[in-house]
Amino acid sequence: MCPSPASAQSSAATKPGAAKKSSSPQLSGKKTVPRKKAPSPRLRRMRQAFVASADLKPMARQLLQDRTPAAYAGVEAYAHRHTLKDAGALAWLVLGYARTLDRDYPRAIDALRRAQPQAGDLGDYAAYYLAGAYVQAGQNADALALLAGFDTDYPNSLLLRDAHVLYGNVLLSAERAADAIAVLEKDRQPPRADLELALGKAYAAAGQTAKAAATYSNLYYAVPLSMEADLAAAELKKVNNGSMPAASFEQRRSRADLLLKGRRYSDAADEYRALLGDAPANERASYQLDLAEALRRAGRSKDSRQVLDSLTNLSTEQNAERLFNLGEIARAANDEDEFLKNLTQLRQLAPTSSWMEQGLLSAGNIFLLRKEYDPAIDAYRELQQRFPNGGRASYAHWKVAWLSLRQGRTAEARQGFEQQIALYPASAQVAAALYWRGRLAEEEQQPGLARAYYTKVSQRFRNYYYGDLARQRLAKLAPAEAVPVALLDRIPPISANARTTLDPVPSDNLRLQKALLLENGSLVEFAVRELQAAAQQDKGSWVPAETARLYQDAGNYAMGIETLKRAVPNYFALDISSLPRPYWEALFPKPFWADLKRFSSANALDPYLVASLIRQESEFNPNAVSRANAVGLMQLLPKVGHGVAKQEKLRHFTNQQLFVPAVNLQLGTRYFRQMVDKFGAFEYALAAYNAGSNRVDDWLGDGKYRDPQEFVESIPFTETREYVQAILRNASVYRQLYGAP
Repeated sequence: MCPSPASAQSSAATKPGAAKKSSSPQLSGKKTVPRKKAPSPRLRRMRQAFVASADLKPMARQLLQDRTPAAYAGVEAYAHRHTLKDAGALAWLVLGYARTLDRDYPRAIDALRRAQPQAGDLGDYAAYYLAGAYVQAGQNADALALLAGFDTDYPNSLLLRDAHVLYGNVLLSAERAADAIAVLEKDRQPPRADLELALGKAYAAAGQTAKAAATYSNLYYAVPLSMEADLAAAELKKVNNGSMPAASFEQRRSRADLLLKGRRYSDAADEYRALLGDAPANERASYQLDLAEALRRAGRSKDSRQVLDSLTNLSTEQNAERLFNLGEIARAANDEDEFLKNLTQLRQLAPTSSWMEQGLLSAGNIFLLRKEYDPAIDAYRELQQRFPNGGRASYAHWKVAWLSLRQGRTAEARQGFEQQIALYPASAQVAAALYWRGRLAEEEQQPGLARAYYTKVSQRFRNYYYGDLARQRLAKLAPAEAVPVALLDRIPPISANARTTLDPVPSDNLRLQKALLLENGSLVEFAVRELQAAAQQDKGSWVPAETARLYQDAGNYAMGIETLKRAVPNYFALDISSLPRPYWEALFPKPFWADLKRFSSANALDPYLVASLIRQESEFNPNAVSRANAVGLMQLLPKVGHGVAKQEKLRHFTNQQLFVPAVNLQLGTRYFRQMVDKFGAFEYALAAYNAGSNRVDDWLGDGKYRDPQEFVESIPFTETREYVQAILRNASVYRQLYGAP
């Protein structure tokens, strides 16, 4: 496992006279079998190191998670037991990295220096972190000596650019600005904020003020969301006698727009306000509107309204934008009458404007929440009819059809469901339209027609919420042949390439083997980086599965799930057999299963439903904390946790215990059971878990529902509706995958 990449080639000795023997299968009658290439010495050594260090993994994971004295002692003892061996070098690397995280740089240096002699193909990691520890400890000469040869020693390292940034900064501190510029300039593409900041400092130190200012300016104006941007502003002032140098109007506008897009609304408002003084007279109103939007989104409604009220001589489109923003300010203040007044003006002024489209959507949602269903239908219908090809049209059309059903206008609903399929066959709402059209056919004693619609949902939207419901209805449906329905042919089929087979993991990929070795040290971030690089060399379906496995083995189930979601975004439409088993197991993992099953059973809950709830709430991250301060696997609020802990007679309970998986599961399952007992159906309980019991009481009081499924589709909060559907859908997938719990 030598530091610099090298490829070993093997040759077969040829005996005298061997050339006279025919190797042709036509002549010999024997089939030739390609001879496997012998693994290189590097590959053999990494494989041996991987096997030898397998028992390090749990200790390394414990160390990097907790970094307690006992964890440090365990890994250090392991390193001493494997002195002068590759497994020992990996242990020292882990220790050095952990000490770096603790900012204990002297001991990090000691560990990383011990790792170096046997680091082999992990030498780049040992060298890079050792150099960083030297810098932090003030040993710049040692860092320079190490980094000077990094390119030569590790030309294929994934840490090259990181090493260049570090080297440039160390050279700069050693007053070698010209050398720093040489190192950094050659590595500017693709752009990288920390490198640009270091390069700007190097130019400034070299007296090249103009280049320094240009570099800082580019960073400040083109990459305003980076943490280096504000540092660049401070450096800009230094090279410009304490003030910001003049920038082009385009640069300033770009920065403001990027800040707004990045949701830094207050900063964007400051930038737009500064632009007003220099804006051309004929464009000033446009910048004032941008300022008003930034202020509104920053929660400064009063300031936003002042700007909007001051605007005059606007174009029709600008006035439409102004009215829309005034309407949104009114809506945020729950002044719905004022909102509707602005919408009326908007309708008269710019009936085909995109601002009118957005305003109609807001109007429909307002009426929906006020339970004024006929006005809601009118608003949604107007939106769809005015903007039939807009991005909100399919949603608005569905709302008209669904609310018509809820209002008892079955004929209108039936027609609306069929139009949804005809007009928007690829929409997110088409599965619901198919299912509920089947329900109406069933209610109208048309089992053959119902079967046709249910079968389409089941086959095309296999693991969707409505796909599972359709199969349940099919199982109970009266015997009848499915009748032909030409409308169903409009539903686009699943891609012919949807089926995936799992390619074998390549046995001779050096980067993959390096990733596996890093995994034994629980250096998961590094391992994933190597794995991604391996994927560039050897693409295949093994890559997402192996990446997800690596995350899962490290206990990071959320990243495993996200990896496979990105790899197969349409997985819910697929049959279980269409994807390799490891894909499904990464998408629907079963961590903490013993405790999960025990506490679920104790509360008469389906463990798969609880697993599905956890998947939706935290993706199995026991340390998750929401913006509302909900904690742990089942995202319990501390107040709820204390209340349920008292019921469970947990003595000396503290908020911190909510991060303990077993405790969180014990309290979470008990709390969910209480929701089920209160409401009587899982659909209602899940809605209450997400939106609160009071809201569910209110929604249940809003007329009669055929069944809980109709209630779910009627939930006015999109987040809660999709939350309930997702959990029930996921529980079905869990059952298909794993059978009886």
